Amino acid sequence: MTDNIREEIRVTGEQLLQQVRTLLHEGNVRSITIKDNKGVTVLMLPLTVGVIGVALAPMLAAVGAAAALLTECTISVERRPETPPAP
Repeated sequence: MTDNIREEIRVTGEQLLQQVRTLLHEGNVRSITIKDNKGVTVLMLPLTVGVIGVALAPMLAAVGAAAALLTECTISVERRPETPPAP
């Protein structure tokens, strides 16, 4: 079993909501953590395979509220490793 892949993306508050939406649509994201420019965690979004539709609305509202307060932030993304196709 391999470990999850982690990456960080720096964005402005204006770009935050769009970037989170893009990540959600990718489908292999396990969790998203939003940190301010000092590295303090502002919001954590644990995601599961079943999170769709109505369940996303409160999460996106929280991201929108965070975006209004932040000028610069970092999105820390934890992804499932991609599994190679079976032979």
